[in-house]
Amino acid sequence: MEPRLQWTLSDETATVAAGMAVGRACLASGLSAGITLYLFGELGAGKTTFSRGVLRAFGHEGAVKSPTYTLVEPYDMGEWRVYHFDLYRLGDPEELEFMGVRDYFAPGSLSLVEWPQRGHGILPEPDLEVALEVAGAGRRLRMTAHSPRGERVLAATEKLL
Repeated sequence: MEPRLQWTLSDETATVAAGMAVGRACLASGLSAGITLYLFGELGAGKTTFSRGVLRAFGHEGAVKSPTYTLVEPYDMGEWRVYHFDLYRLGDPEELEFMGVRDYFAPGSLSLVEWPQRGHGILPEPDLEVALEVAGAGRRLRMTAHSPRGERVLAATEKLL
C-alpha cells in the first residue's frame, strides 16, 4: 500500500506534535476494539519521540523512554491503556509468546510497536503503519492505513493538521 499521509517534520518539537495529532485522532476514532500502530525507522529516526507525542495526547506528562530492555512499557490512562513496545533487542519472536503478548492487544488499548519486524508471525497486523526517516536536520513521516480503524485514524489526523 502507498502512504496516504506524508509530513516533513523540522525538528523534535514537530515530531512530538505529529505524535500528538495521531494520538488525538486515535482518541477521536475510538479505541473500543483497540488500535495497533507499527513504528518503522532506523535508530535515531524519532520513533520514541513520536510515541511521546501520542502519549501526551492521552494525558501522560512524565518521561517517555524506549523500553528497549523491558520490551514493553504499559501506561494506564484511565479508561484506556497504552502499551509502548520496543522489540529492537528481541532475540526470537517466540519470546513474545512467553510474555503473553497477545493479551496486550485488547479492546480499549493502543499499542505502539517499534521494530515490529522482529515480532513477525506473532504480532497482530497493524491498523496503521508509521514510518520515520532522517531528512536533513528533520524527519520525514509517512503513514499508511491497513484496516478500517487505521483509515479512521488517518482521516481524523488529516482534519487535525
